[in-house]
Amino acid sequence: MQFWQTLPIATLFAVAAAANTVNMVSQDNTNRKIVFTPQEGSPEIPSMQLAGGASQVATFPDGWVGNWYAVSEGKEDKPGMLGEVRWDGFSGSNFFDISAIVNPDDHDGVKMLYPKSSKSPMSGCQTFPCSNAYNLPDDIQTLSTTESELECLIGTKAGAKRRHARDMMY
Repeated sequence: MQFWQTLPIATLFAVAAAANTVNMVSQDNTNRKIVFTPQEGSPEIPSMQLAGGASQVATFPDGWVGNWYAVSEGKEDKPGMLGEVRWDGFSGSNFFDISAIVNPDDHDGVKMLYPKSSKSPMSGCQTFPCSNAYNLPDDIQTLSTTESELECLIGTKAGAKRRHARDMMY
């Protein structure tokens, strides 16, 4: 009898361990709203509040495809730098990138995205523009991992300096 009572708990732990998550990490003291935009066919995910200097985990349904952006407290709610994911894609891999295509002038929102455990490969940078983010629609910048936990850095890291495009090497 005890086996049947513990089976649902074990199943719950297995499902929780397999969940697709992004640990949103605030690098500064600005409070932000994280806005999720699903691709057609993926379920809506409610926005979440991210306190300055804090981190919070966002959980995504299996197969979810879409993006998110950060809105600083007191600022207009408009898309900026995007964190983009496709969970459970080709051969079970998870695909991700940072995109500067919609609003390359957003220097206070989403910065970097990478697998939480291995920390590699990494998309985005602390100061934009950079060569490992989508800057143009035909850039080849989508990365993949088998890890189901990603980490997204948000906000301006102390001491980060913005580079001018003329100083970039492509």
